[in-house]
Amino acid sequence: MSKSEAEILVLRTLDTAQRSDVRRIVDSAAARDGVAPVNEQTLLNLAYGGKDVRHLLARTAGNSGWTGYAQLLGSDDRSATAEAVVHPEHRGRGLGTTLLERLLTESAPRFLRIWAHGDLPDARSLAGRLGLRRERDLWKMRCPLAGPNVDPLPEVSLPAGVTVRTFRPGADEDAWLAVNARAFAKHPEQGSITRADLEQREREPWFDPAGFFLAEHGGELVGFHWTKVHGPETGEVYVLGVDPGTQGLGLGRVLTLVGLHHLRDLGMNEVLLYVEGDNEPAIKVYRRLGFTHIRSDVMYESGAPTG
Repeated sequence: MSKSEAEILVLRTLDTAQRSDVRRIVDSAAARDGVAPVNEQTLLNLAYGGKDVRHLLARTAGNSGWTGYAQLLGSDDRSATAEAVVHPEHRGRGLGTTLLERLLTESAPRFLRIWAHGDLPDARSLAGRLGLRRERDLWKMRCPLAGPNVDPLPEVSLPAGVTVRTFRPGADEDAWLAVNARAFAKHPEQGSITRADLEQREREPWFDPAGFFLAEHGGELVGFHWTKVHGPETGEVYVLGVDPGTQGLGLGRVLTLVGLHHLRDLGMNEVLLYVEGDNEPAIKVYRRLGFTHIRSDVMYESGAPTG
């Protein structure tokens, strides 16, 4: 399919009908592939908008409805991040290639980082054809909490002087943002969370401060475990962080257990989490608690700009 046979609109905002079309594309792809094609931040940007966000709507010739979508987020002056998805019934016609080529054009002269969720064969093939290199692997891990062969959770034993309480909306945002920024200083997504990003999540239906645990030492916030419930049986280690200045106390394992006990007590049968594939210390902790690797999301990257 030539580029002239595809229509692509690049928009800063979407109307209600366009957002509905995008959700239809996303939901159809998730049902077909068994993995969501976009992450939470993309859906939040779709719902609320966001700074430096561009939406790409695509369709092949003869289609009245949109059949492809991509979102481009300008991370900084040198890089941009994107996700893209094509409706399953309209694949194999070159629309994915056209979308990726347009993303490369729109992001220039910055280099482009694009997520491929589930490390699917079609995504690997497309990345290879466009000369994109595999840059990051984000592991999805799973831990069963119930079942005949599931070991009981270890008890929580807090380090001396450490207390744990739950998050107070309207009071703890600034302290949490400061610790989160330090804990994820080298993480391009989590480390850049803003007050507006946090407040967006507090407005989401799933948000529950009773599952957002803060560890304090000497009256100062030193770590946290923010859990998330996906449904009647599945919970998530949504974000877990420890202030680098207090590492060595074993807070990562302790806070993980605090959240796991909470999710088990809610009746969750399994817990999911995401962790960088090269974060060996964290993966070691999670494996010892019963987590196993079940899939990877891959970030591909174009060549860095010169100059």
